[in-house]
Amino acid sequence: MNFFGRYEHTIDEKGRITIPSEYREVLGDSVYVTQGFDGNLQAFHIQMFERLSEQLRSIGFLSPNSRLLRRLLFSNAKQINFDSAGRILIPAFLRETANLETTAMVVGMGEFFEIWTPERWQDQQNALNDVEANEQRFSALDLTTLL
Repeated sequence: MNFFGRYEHTIDEKGRITIPSEYREVLGDSVYVTQGFDGNLQAFHIQMFERLSEQLRSIGFLSPNSRLLRRLLFSNAKQINFDSAGRILIPAFLRETANLETTAMVVGMGEFFEIWTPERWQDQQNALNDVEANEQRFSALDLTTLL
């Protein structure tokens, strides 16, 4: 499952957004959408969300941080079916969580994708365009095994 690229789409008055066709080909009939960690939404293929769920359950519920993470992801999760036009209806509570109104950026993240307001996505882009900060941020990640 690979989700790459970024797309700007409108959100209609009912809260529906078109998901790019290449994403829909991977997803099938539905997608899991939940609250993200950065003021955005995260969207997962059903199998990926089930794996994430299993991993969270393996942590155990006695840990306060585990319970918080479960609340964040599970209480905000919704499996959403595509309509005949390739749109999903983002529930109002999720649109409010991510401040989504009339336009959204759909952004590939490899195994999943994110949905952002254009303003928050621009903030991310601005941060990513800071070369010196990137050097410090990413130097701790061992990417040498990829070469």
